[in-house]
Amino acid sequence: MKKEEVPQDESNLESANFRELCYAVDDDGEYTTANSSGWEPKTIALSNAIEEINQRIADAKQRVLAGETSPIEYYMELHKMDIGILASYVGFWKCKVRGHFKPKVFKKLNTKTLQKYAEVFDISVEELKSL
Repeated sequence: MKKEEVPQDESNLESANFRELCYAVDDDGEYTTANSSGWEPKTIALSNAIEEINQRIADAKQRVLAGETSPIEYYMELHKMDIGILASYVGFWKCKVRGHFKPKVFKKLNTKTLQKYAEVFDISVEELKSL
C-alpha cells in the first residue's frame, strides 16, 4: 500500500491520540512507516470489544447491588482484569480470590486483605466496601 493510502478511519481510541505504525511504500518505491488512526474492520472489532467490556462491568455492578457478589468482582471488571491477573497482583491463589467474591466471605475479610485489593484498584478500603 502506498503511504497516502494508509487508512485513517475514526476509531474509539482516536480521542486518546492512538496511532498505529504501519509500513507503506513511499513515492520512490521504498518501504517507510506511516501513522494510521485505524481502519474500518479494526474499528468495528474494537467497538464490539468495548461494548462487551462495558456490559460486563454493568452486569457485575448489578450483581453487587443484588447481593450476589462482592465489590471485588465489580472493580476487577472495571479495571479490565480477569481472576488470574487479579490473583497475581494481590498475591492470592485464584480459588481464594473467587472465594472473596462471595458477599459473606467479603464481609469477613480483614483490613490487610482489603487493603491489598484497594491498592490494586487504586481506591480506599472504604470505597471498596461501599460500592
